[in-house]
Amino acid sequence: MNIKMVFSILGRTLLIEAGLLFLPLLVGIIYGENTWASFLIPIGGLIAVGLPLALLKLKDRSIHVKEGFVTVAFVWILMSLFGALPFAISGAIPDYIDAVFETVSGFTTTGATIIDGINTMALEEISRSLQFWRLFTHWIGGMGVLVFVLAILPGYNSGIMHVFRAESPGPSVGKLVSKLTRTARILYGIYILMTALEAIMLICGGMSVYESVVHSFSTAGTGGFGIKGDSIASYSVYHQMVIAVFMFLFGINFNLYYLILIGHFKKAIKSEEFIAYIVMVVGATLAIALNILSLCANFGDAIRLSFFQVTSISSTTGFSTADFDTWPALSKAILVALMIIGACGGSTGGGMKVSRIVILFKSGISDIRRMLHPHSVVSTKVEGDVLSKETERNVHTYFILWAAIVLGCTVLLSIDCNDLLTNFTATLACIGNIGPGLNFVGPACNFGFYSPYCKLLLSFVMLVGRLEIFPMILMFAPRTWKKGS
Repeated sequence: MNIKMVFSILGRTLLIEAGLLFLPLLVGIIYGENTWASFLIPIGGLIAVGLPLALLKLKDRSIHVKEGFVTVAFVWILMSLFGALPFAISGAIPDYIDAVFETVSGFTTTGATIIDGINTMALEEISRSLQFWRLFTHWIGGMGVLVFVLAILPGYNSGIMHVFRAESPGPSVGKLVSKLTRTARILYGIYILMTALEAIMLICGGMSVYESVVHSFSTAGTGGFGIKGDSIASYSVYHQMVIAVFMFLFGINFNLYYLILIGHFKKAIKSEEFIAYIVMVVGATLAIALNILSLCANFGDAIRLSFFQVTSISSTTGFSTADFDTWPALSKAILVALMIIGACGGSTGGGMKVSRIVILFKSGISDIRRMLHPHSVVSTKVEGDVLSKETERNVHTYFILWAAIVLGCTVLLSIDCNDLLTNFTATLACIGNIGPGLNFVGPACNFGFYSPYCKLLLSFVMLVGRLEIFPMILMFAPRTWKKGS
């Protein structure tokens, strides 16, 4: 393993995090808040650790699969550990493990929170600078930390695709253009433009500039952190619908936006994954609206509440305008199914990804056809192309590991008591990077009641979900660290 290369990328990334922490520091200065120490101390620590690593002389700049996956895992863990310091130092979240949980939830765009106003400050009491950092972590983690590094700090060429692949969500990763650095810049360009557009639309509806910006960060990263205890419920219908539409848009594969930009509109809208995503959102919205109609003033209100919650859960953002834990069993069952499926591959959303579900479904159909016609040649086609055996195998492996992790985490959480529904949906919410679950982790509740052991376990599961399982597993595999392996 090329350890020096791993350390070099790690050092550069920590220096970038130090630079990013200057933004909430600036917000604190603008609003006259005494939070400078909460940011300057972590900035100093990041520079002290990151600078020596970044200055390492590299003879070999090659990156293999192991280096790529291990680098991604270490970057996300260390960024979360340093990123938690402002909350702990300021006293907003006094317990460091709680602060780590909140920060991991931010960077992984999960949106599960431990802030309850009892063991922590109440949400509305937290300073604007800390709230800015809290929601900004969603935006940083949404497109990917190392994708951002690749976009602004080129220079790692040989094998950098392994890093890109390890961090990018979805069953397969490809370059939009010939150079990966340019691909990263195109993706971030689209990301920034969409974030800015949402912020402008929220401002036009009367929301303050500060609130528009931080909510756009949270929506773009499909994270779900808010600055009010009722999430988005107290904002106007206009603001709710703007956020709902952008949650839906950020749940779409960004490759399709690139195709539209270069004039391939028909190819984009004919994407099987995109069509499946549309059908899923529309079908779930109508089904839930009909199911909750008796709880609403009219069908229009039912559609509005249903559409917002469906787009929030399917994009794995986690915002809420209603306590869906009080909805009928059918509505909750549909939302749990959406938690599992999640958004499109190549989006900022989490979950298993629509593309994987499509592949699993088509692969199952192919297997049935092979049983019925054992002598015929049957292949699985996705987007008009024959699916490679490697991709098909990776999807099956991912599904098996995902199911094992969900089962294992649910059992391990049960050691700390609590009911099965709470533990199961808490696991789904964390591995799918969604945020709220059901029962004691519902939209009107939080994760603060869990023990430190459970919070660390769920933090690990959030990282597993955001990094698509394999980087975190490879980091702990003994064979990864053997020389010559």
